[in-house]
Amino acid sequence: MECKTFYFNALRTCCYVAYDDTGSCIIIDPGCFGEDEKRRLVHYMRDNQLTPRLIVNTHAHFDHLMGLRFLLDQYNIPFRLHSLEEHNLKSASDIARLFRFQMTQPKCDYIPLEDGETLTFGNSTLKVFHTPGHSPGSVCLYDEQSNHLFTGDLLFAGSVGRTDLPGGDYDLLEKSLSEKILPLPAQTVVLPGHGPATTLAEELAHNPYLLHLS
Repeated sequence: MECKTFYFNALRTCCYVAYDDTGSCIIIDPGCFGEDEKRRLVHYMRDNQLTPRLIVNTHAHFDHLMGLRFLLDQYNIPFRLHSLEEHNLKSASDIARLFRFQMTQPKCDYIPLEDGETLTFGNSTLKVFHTPGHSPGSVCLYDEQSNHLFTGDLLFAGSVGRTDLPGGDYDLLEKSLSEKILPLPAQTVVLPGHGPATTLAEELAHNPYLLHLS
């Protein structure tokens, strides 16, 4: 599996296009906002002869799905989200306005993600971990073959996700990290919802939020 990272919207949300040599790809957290960002995403897939098979959101905060409606209109592909994020999905445009963003409310049809299930595209697979804390239905996506982990807003380079938004719970966030993330191999590449990529080894050594958990 290979991965292209886009930094989208004013909050610099990471959108990932994960793909393999079959040309199949999935789009993770489509936060593209405005015509230029949408065009960059679509042109990248077109120019690299990639066929999107699936859109997956690690959670449904508005900055991670600003481009969702556009992509669902553009491609006839399934949208996957944990069911505990339905409230965030349905209120995305209203919450965006509270943060002074204007966005088109995305469609609310989705196929629920289940903890432990495997998503397949081309010859690649991603295992779903339900990791609440930042939000009730937050998930991480793990490629065991290449040791890549998409963490959404659970874990960042040097930090963890905020828990002061509705549905956030710091105790649950720590439990998710302890039970689902820390047991993974140290060489796992962490691809977060904001900021640069890192490794689990780097975070175990230097992230102050993980030091007391390891």
